[in-house]
Amino acid sequence: MGLLECCARCLIGAPFASLVATGLCFFGVALFCGCGHEALTGTEQLIETYFSKNYQDYEYLMDVIHAFQYVIYGTASFFFLYGALLLAEGFYTTGAVRQIFGDYKTTICGKGLSATVTGGPKGRGARGPQRAHSLQRVCQCLGKWLGHPDKFVGITYVLTIIWLLVFACSAVPVYIYFNTWTTCQSIANPSKTTASIGTLCADARMYGVLPWNAFPGKVCGSNLLSICKTSEFQMTFHLFIAAFVGAAATLVSLLTFMIAATYNFAVLKLMGRGTKF
Repeated sequence: MGLLECCARCLIGAPFASLVATGLCFFGVALFCGCGHEALTGTEQLIETYFSKNYQDYEYLMDVIHAFQYVIYGTASFFFLYGALLLAEGFYTTGAVRQIFGDYKTTICGKGLSATVTGGPKGRGARGPQRAHSLQRVCQCLGKWLGHPDKFVGITYVLTIIWLLVFACSAVPVYIYFNTWTTCQSIANPSKTTASIGTLCADARMYGVLPWNAFPGKVCGSNLLSICKTSEFQMTFHLFIAAFVGAAATLVSLLTFMIAATYNFAVLKLMGRGTKF
């Protein structure tokens, strides 16, 4: 077999939807977790420096931020592992699906899996019992775990619903910082607003970030404008936007995984025909 033919067979057997979804998942999770972690650290510094001088006022907020940072570590580890499993499942089930359609000849591993998934021959042919290849046995064991896309569809569906909530929650800090930035723009351009500059404030208490008895809890006028001009505020704002984009990319990757796994499951279950993923 020539090099070009070998490469062509490998490309035919590649699950392109799963490859794209895996890359998007890794990129989105890395962006969300990395930027989200640093953005929370920046928020902690801004609260400590400008919005409250009493540690008792923001002690609970610090505990929540630290808890979220630990959750981010676990989220990153889980999604990188689950993304790798989904990619492996995509390779295995796509091989079985395309063997059904006769798109290409499978390898020993593909034959072992397809026997597990589709209920094909298990070592007995026209010449009687045959000794199974050791690699084929290993792949049959893998097929028991990876050759059932219905399980991955269910798990991915639940994860998609959960991540949809995460995506919605990641928009909250973007909204808060955007409102603060908009207020700063009004202070910087007083001709565009009829309100007095001294009454234009950013109140952390109204968003539930600080308790109502926190002092001062809010920053107004030129003091707020000076905060908006700091590198800490600008960096934190952009990090939250990047985390929001990462959450959106992860959501799209989960939807892509679910669609591809659903199609593979439908073909393996019903032997239907259609566009292969």
